Amino acid sequence: MSLKNWRRMEPVFTAAFVLLLFVTTGVHGDSVTVLQAPEFVSFQKGEWPISGEKIPDLVALTMGFSVQEDLSWPGLQAGPLFQRPRANVLVVVRGVDSLALPQSVASYQLENPVPFTLDSVAETVHSLFAEDTPVVLQLAPSEERLYMLGKANAVFEDLPVTLQQIRARLSQDGSVLASLPLNSLSRNAEADLLFLSEVQVLHDITALLQRHRHLAKDHSPDLYSLELSGLEELSRRYGQDSPQYRDATAILASVLQKFGEDVYGLYGNSAVVEVVTVKSFETPLTRKSRSILQSSQSNADNPYNLAYKYNFNYSVIFNIVLWLMIALALAVIAIAYNLWNMDPGYDSIIYRMTNQKIRMD
Repeated sequence: MSLKNWRRMEPVFTAAFVLLLFVTTGVHGDSVTVLQAPEFVSFQKGEWPISGEKIPDLVALTMGFSVQEDLSWPGLQAGPLFQRPRANVLVVVRGVDSLALPQSVASYQLENPVPFTLDSVAETVHSLFAEDTPVVLQLAPSEERLYMLGKANAVFEDLPVTLQQIRARLSQDGSVLASLPLNSLSRNAEADLLFLSEVQVLHDITALLQRHRHLAKDHSPDLYSLELSGLEELSRRYGQDSPQYRDATAILASVLQKFGEDVYGLYGNSAVVEVVTVKSFETPLTRKSRSILQSSQSNADNPYNLAYKYNFNYSVIFNIVLWLMIALALAVIAIAYNLWNMDPGYDSIIYRMTNQKIRMD
């Protein structure tokens, strides 16, 4: 090709390269995969990305709860009003953007992967079903973080939490080491043991649920939130192109698929199981500013100048009081008008009796 023809074709090659780069980078990314969902929780298949900060609202809506702000996302349609799933299980996998899950209901791209928690959903479950003591379990084995509420305190009290407890569990009978194809993974490496410990936690949760099947038959919904970072540690230790990372990714995909199927079956095909895969969480950057009109005097009761805690029932209470006062005011006006224009001699038997003329002899 001559130099003149190359100059003519240079814009074409540049555009093709940009398009190829966009395609290769746009296909792969953080994702939200719905492994299991009942028929009345309608997830629509399509390319509708969802922000990471909206994941708690998505979990709340799948459980039939209201959220503070409307979620304008077409991936989830409104379901029956008087039917809700018995459980919601959210598994967050750090260190990988996607997993080759064999079967799933739907999958969506995750945008703005900021750290999130399901604390607001857990508080809603506990406040609405406090008498039924629902199961609320939030677990992060790598950080040794455990939060249990309700019946989970009695059922999962023997669940190993710390890394030492989980590693001791791997050496006991019935551990996953006897059934998993380890391949390139080692039983002595620190990063490998962390990943295998998380797999063991998933196995123990389903085993405890099978032992306590009565939890899935009560009327209160249960909430499970698990965060796994074993793949992130393997990627940091060996690299993403290592055989250890590839073997661990394949093992976790099959384990999560079976975990979702087991939980879905234990709850009578009435559970939602989601898997969030995040390469790495992004810490949102915030800029703090101070107004020049802000008073320099500090209040002893409120030294940090914090706003009052907003009650989200304020608008409901305001509308009830407003329309009730308007109805009472209209009722008083109507009653006063009718009394003012009432004919005593015609409308009331009392005034009619007193309106008779006195008989005189």
